[in-house]
Parts: sequence; structure tokens; C-alpha cells
Amino acid sequence: MTEKDKAKLTSTEKRKAADQETEPLKDLKKAKLETKALKAKRPGFTDDRYYETSYYIENGLRKVYPYYFTFTTFTKGRWVGEKILDVFAREFRAHPAEEYERCIKAGTLTVNYEKVPIDYKLKHNDLLANVVHRHEVPVTSQPITIVFMDDDIVVVNKPASIPVHPCGRYRHNTVVFILAKEYNLKNLRTIHRLDRLTSGLLLFGRSPKKARQMEHQIRNRQVQKQYICRVEGEFPDGLVECKEPIEVVSYKIGVCKVSPKGKECSTTFEKLGFNGKTSVVLCKPHTGRMHQIRVHLQYLGYPVVNDPLYNHEVFGPNKGRGGDIGGKTDEQLVRDLINIHNAENWLGIDGDSELSMFNKSMGSDLEDSLGGTNKGNPLSDDDSESVSREASPCSESPRPVSVGSESPNENICTISNQMNSNNNNKITNAVGTTTNPKMSNVSAIGKMSSNVMHSGIGRSLLLQKVGVTVATQTGHESPDLAFNPDKMTTDRHCYECKVRYKDPKPQDLVMYLHAWKYKGPGWDYETELPGWASVEWSENE
Repeated sequence: MTEKDKAKLTSTEKRKAADQETEPLKDLKKAKLETKALKAKRPGFTDDRYYETSYYIENGLRKVYPYYFTFTTFTKGRWVGEKILDVFAREFRAHPAEEYERCIKAGTLTVNYEKVPIDYKLKHNDLLANVVHRHEVPVTSQPITIVFMDDDIVVVNKPASIPVHPCGRYRHNTVVFILAKEYNLKNLRTIHRLDRLTSGLLLFGRSPKKARQMEHQIRNRQVQKQYICRVEGEFPDGLVECKEPIEVVSYKIGVCKVSPKGKECSTTFEKLGFNGKTSVVLCKPHTGRMHQIRVHLQYLGYPVVNDPLYNHEVFGPNKGRGGDIGGKTDEQLVRDLINIHNAENWLGIDGDSELSMFNKSMGSDLEDSLGGTNKGNPLSDDDSESVSREASPCSESPRPVSVGSESPNENICTISNQMNSNNNNKITNAVGTTTNPKMSNVSAIGKMSSNVMHSGIGRSLLLQKVGVTVATQTGHESPDLAFNPDKMTTDRHCYECKVRYKDPKPQDLVMYLHAWKYKGPGWDYETELPGWASVEWSENE
């Protein structure tokens, strides 16, 4: 063999080796392109999603008519090579294996949008899709009010109980969907978020540039935030600073605690008043840790009055005061929390789309991993409380009354215009902002800012004078929210269609923590204060 032939052979072998090396990269690129194509085909990611269903108001609650929805998820690594029915029977135990078998045979549970046999073995990159008859959790019917709006930003006052964006069992009953459906404010970009039961200022970008700018300001601590809360007992006088580090105990269920292993954290508190039982406190978080204000107040021994998570003896007899959680390990704490509260109902959880992907109870997933239990109590026939068509976010669990019934219209409650009892003493101005007569002089509760710039209070007063409404601000009139029985669908295979639920009580839908003022470089927004922030206010109001 000549040197020339040897060179050719060596070159050929190198090419083959190179091709073999790039083959996995080609496969990976192909898989990514296939994944992208499948994602693009997923339903619910276009403007059509806003028209899947609509709202109605009942018992002071905003409710969603049940609707058909396609949940999607890609095959997890641990599922590869397993039969689809085995995976669903094990991983998603909200329904028995027989129900998933029926769905696979009927073609409502598909792989890559194609019907498959029940013994189909899952592969990498398979997209699983399951069509379900979806029931959402009710939220307060209090309006989301516009604090400020221009071409770049929308600032709203979020009522308690409404999640910011779709999560878990909430989709249409979220701030982003309500603003899109009722005020035609679509494709808003979330700049920050508030917990579901926290009320107050919420900022959205209307352009990518503005959203990035505001996010950068918040991330770099250029934004000064002020919250108002009501805590147990008489809070100390003067400025109180808490610098205890906060550690996330569980991201899955959203629980934190003070811990030396946590991240640096700082909050300043100042008492604004005391009514003999509880104190109104001004809170200024200087960092942005999860549940920072609530965890620091728990540590100081003055938890938020109605905080269902951090004001609970699950943290030990001292409820976490001084970091004392009764000697529990993190695993014990999480297990006890799950045992005590319905996993979707206690405040820490807005829901995880992965865990709720196929109409699965989030609680069951956590119980599987930690060995907990979570059972509800049947609603007795003589229960005099309101009965709802939909699930309650604060009941112990779904409460069956007549599992044999297929009609969700049984025991239909009369449509009521009555708002939550917390709002009985409030009046509504031209932009829908709620105002408590006792709070008309905001200086009564402490050192309130008189600077109204383009803040919520100043803008609200201005808009009252010119008779502008939210609808005229956005150019979109809100739809009729009266109950229409013709829109109430039922599915004979849907378990929730056969169950009646208690409506949540007003106190289940609010926590006394409100995002009051945000101030950044060249801008300043604030809301009016809720009624409970008045120093003289008491629980029976």
C-alpha cells in the first residue's frame, strides 16, 4: 500500500469517526426540533385559551364554568420503557387504572396527539396529552382595579385569593386571565408576583423592554417596598429590624423557616397602632426571599393574625417563635403540614403544574413521597352553609354529598349580589377602587405619604372627578357575570361533576398582608388600604 493510499484510508477513517461522534448530536438536535414542534401544537397557548370558558358570580365568589382542557407533559426519564397504563396507574392516582384504560381506548389520552394501545411503551420525548373536564377553584368576586396604566406598564390592586398566573387548579381564575378576558389586557409580562392570599400592588409589563427594566430594578434592590399587615398581640414600639437568614424547607409545597443555612435577609418593621388585641404593622423588606415578611414575623413572635401557614402550632407550641419549631426535622415539618392541611388549600401552595398535570391531587403526590395521609369529611345533609358547584380552596378536601348524581345543577343557589362580609362597609368609586369610609383620612393609621405623583390614590381621585371607569380606561366592557345554566356542562365520566362542595367563607379568602407602596427610579405607585388596616378595626367587622 502506497503512502497515498494510506493517507486516503486514514482520512476516510477520520471522517467515519467524526460522523460517529456527531451522530448523537444530530439525534439530540432532531429531538429538540421535534420537542419544539410538539410544544407549538399544544392547545391553550394562543388567544383561543381565553375563550375556553367564562365566569359567573355567586355568593360573593367568582366562579368558572367547567370546561374541557388538554393537559400535556413530556415523558419523564423514569417512565421510559414502561407501559403507558402502568405509568398513569402509578403516578396519577386521582383516578383508578380502569379510568385511564378507558381514556386510552377512547383516544382522549394520547401520545404525540395520536391514539395508542394500552400496552404502548413510552419513549424519550413522547408528549402525553390528556383531555379532562376541568373544574376550577372559586376566588373572591372583588374586582381587580387599575392603579396606573400606560403603553409600557399596567399596575393593579390585586384582591386576596386570586393567584397571579395559571398554576395547579387555577387557570381562568387568575389575574392574567381576568385582565385579558374582561379588560382586554392580553400578553402581559409578569414583573413580580404576590402570594395568592396576599392583596395589593402588582406590576405587569406591556412590552418586553419595560418588563426587563423593571425586573432588573427589583433584582438589584432599587425598588423600595412597603407592606401593611395585622399581627397578633402588641408589637414593640419603634423600629424593629430582623436580619435572620431564611431557608426554603420545601420548594414543592412552599415552606420556609429561619435557619443559619438560609440566605441573608433583612426586614424593618414599625408598629402603626394597636387595638387591644392586634397590631397594624408597616413592613419594609430589603431583600426578596420567599415568604420573607411572614417568616420574620413568625420568628419575632408576632405572626400575621390569619396566616394559615406560619401562625400554626404545626411549627411547635411556640409557633416558630425564636426559630423554635418543636425540635422537628424538615421532613417531619413537611409531613405534619400535609397531614393537617389539604395540600392545595393551605396558603403556601398555589399549585404546581407538573403535580396537577392530569387532574391529580397535589396532596397525594406529596403524601406518596412522605407517607402522609389526607382525607376529607363528607358534607352532612343538615349543613346550613352555602353549597357550591365548585371546589373550595379552603375546605378540608372535596366533600361528596351525592356521588351518584350527575347533575351539577342540583341545589343551585340563588345568585346573590352580596359581597364578602369584609366589604360591607366599603363604597366603590368610578374606577372600582374600594374605599372604607373609616380610612378616608389615611393619616389616622400612621405616617402616611402625602405624595400622590401618579400613585393609585391620586389617580383614583382624579378619575372619579371625570367619571372614568376601568372599562373606559381599557376600551373593553366587562361581560355579564350572571349565572347562565346553559353554560354549565357535565361529563358522565367526571368525578367532580358528581360532587358538591362548600363555598369558602370570606375569612378563608384573605390574609391580613397587603402590598401597599412600591417606589423605584422615577416612579412611585400605591394602593388604597383595605379595611382591616385601620387601627380601630376589629375581627367582628
